[in-house]
Amino acid sequence: MSGGKQVLLAEPRSFCAGVRRAISIIDLALEQHGAPIYVRKEIVHNHHVVREFQRRGVRFVDSEEEVPEGAVCVFSAHGVSPQVRQNADARGLDVLDATCPLVAKVHQEARRFARDGRTLLLIGHADHEEVEGTYGHAPDRTIIVETVADAEALEDLPPDAPVAYLTQTTLSVDETKDIIAVLQRRFTDLRGPATDDICYASQNRQDGIRAIVDRCDLVLVVGSTNSSNSIRMVEVARRLGSRAELVPDVTHFDPTWLAGVSTVGVSAGASAPEILVDQLLDRLAELGYADISVERVATEDIVFSPPTRLTGAVDVP
Repeated sequence: MSGGKQVLLAEPRSFCAGVRRAISIIDLALEQHGAPIYVRKEIVHNHHVVREFQRRGVRFVDSEEEVPEGAVCVFSAHGVSPQVRQNADARGLDVLDATCPLVAKVHQEARRFARDGRTLLLIGHADHEEVEGTYGHAPDRTIIVETVADAEALEDLPPDAPVAYLTQTTLSVDETKDIIAVLQRRFTDLRGPATDDICYASQNRQDGIRAIVDRCDLVLVVGSTNSSNSIRMVEVARRLGSRAELVPDVTHFDPTWLAGVSTVGVSAGASAPEILVDQLLDRLAELGYADISVERVATEDIVFSPPTRLTGAVDVP
């Protein structure tokens, strides 16, 4: 490696298949229905994406109760509870569901474990929209577990209690691994998901950070402050000993971070558009970091299609 200023650009980065699907649903809805389109919560956790849609006549609301009766309402990629769906039906809303299929899989698992009579231990952040939605699929049987300490403190459940665990899709493998280990130690009748709940895109982006971190003096992750998977990427870099900063967009980049830095690692969370990465790379180039090397850890070819009612495609039985 040369001693000059350079950038290690992790790949894959930026939009995942679930985010692309959610954005395409709004694009198609605007095309077919015109503005305004209402979206419950942020369609994805990225301020740039939200602002661009607002400019085009999309109205983001905190609750389906704020949507005029009969209007088009899009559910965000993070998913919703059955109660939200019932409320939307009662208001006669024209619902377009942009829930990520990987989140929908977790919802299905929650219902199955609840039907089996298990107490569901949901690993995740209680205030995150995805966790709120999953919790709502089995509220009477679900306990949210945010930390190892929470897992240790489940005193009301005996060791032989029939329990199951699920995880928020945007967490890091490292933080869930320790919690799951506690649950496995404490409970003799513990079930988990058939396949890992942490989504492939979150995993790939974290693996990208791991692949470059030991060669970087500073790691920059493009993503909004409310983006769970982007924050996890920063945490992974820091846990592995690197300086790391979250960069919502280039205006939040502080050139003083580059003091003594020869190699900068750059990546982006799954809800951050590539244009924000390009703007950061342009700024780094202005400051002498124009030598870019790409580090690819995986190839992502997964595509999640929008609902057929928007695309005009015919369902094949």
